Amino acid sequence: MKVPLLDLDAHHAPIRAELLEAMERVLRGNAFILGPDVTKLEDRVTGYCGAAFGVGVSSGTDALLVSLMALGVGPGDEVVTTPYSFFATAGTVARLGATPVLVDIDPATYNIDAKRIEGAITPRTKAILPVHLFGQCADMEPIMRVASQHGLPVIEDAAQAIGARYADGRCAGAIGLAGCLSFFPSKNLGALGDAGMVVTSDAQLADRVRMLRAHGSRPKYYHALVGGNFRLDTLQAAALNVKLKYLDGWTAGRRENAARYVALFGESGLTARGLVRLPEAVHAGSGVPHAHIYNQFAVRVPDRDRLRAHLAAAGIGTEVYYPVPFHLQECFRGLGHGPGDFPEAERAAAESLALPIYPELTAEMQRHVVDSVRAFYVG
Repeated sequence: MKVPLLDLDAHHAPIRAELLEAMERVLRGNAFILGPDVTKLEDRVTGYCGAAFGVGVSSGTDALLVSLMALGVGPGDEVVTTPYSFFATAGTVARLGATPVLVDIDPATYNIDAKRIEGAITPRTKAILPVHLFGQCADMEPIMRVASQHGLPVIEDAAQAIGARYADGRCAGAIGLAGCLSFFPSKNLGALGDAGMVVTSDAQLADRVRMLRAHGSRPKYYHALVGGNFRLDTLQAAALNVKLKYLDGWTAGRRENAARYVALFGESGLTARGLVRLPEAVHAGSGVPHAHIYNQFAVRVPDRDRLRAHLAAAGIGTEVYYPVPFHLQECFRGLGHGPGDFPEAERAAAESLALPIYPELTAEMQRHVVDSVRAFYVG
């Protein structure tokens, strides 16, 4: 049986006609750059997230970059963040000439360990950049508290977490000064290419991001700032406007599949024997809906790479998010770190494996996944 890591054909098939109609509407209207669908999407996403303003941008990476630019982050500055995330988290900091200051992760959630942040703050710290990894919120209450004590803005990397909620019910991305969303096709809410958004309830920041996404101009050809071309394509916004109304249903499907994995792995005996460590949805018992939205379902396993090869032979797609923490990346050698400096991130990089979790996954496919994992460990 084939079980791909993600099946976009199955995902798009039920809404294909709606997507094509939306594309045709944009084609007929010829408003390809910042057209009405962009404004509509900005309004709808901000309402969904509980923020006041949204600025559509070209990708999740550019959402991070333009948010840091809006804060004036540059050479000599430091941004406190995690060593374990997609490269854009630290890459955008370095791209502006600033230094990513890394703080190890909480092994239960893969997110930055909030208790360690204060020790990383210096007079050069310009911002704190937590990541809501794999679809679960970082521990934002202590993060916001230490940020307030030091007068620092918090920019949330919510690229994998649209709709995820913290224990108090607030949405990922709407807790700090700004939240950065990605609509990469594999995300829970995915475009048909690259797309992203900055959400915020700070009018001044929103205005600055809006200017920066269009080369810092207002009006056209008059540049108060040096920005870039970070505009969200109208075609992508149109597709996302179709898909947004289905997001809660897709999230529910992912959560149902996560619960089924928990049950199946429990029945297999693999969790009791410590051979498979399942993701911990730390806010799941709080009564908050969508506390974890499972953008990925990352298990921790021994002999990860051989297991992955075994699953591939069984027709099962998997992925390693992420095999090399930032402090061990060649381009960050200048930070002066080495093996052992962030042990929890290193352990996660060596042990984690993402299994298929998309909402179109069937119970039969999940059982094949679990049976194949069991066959590897116990025969």
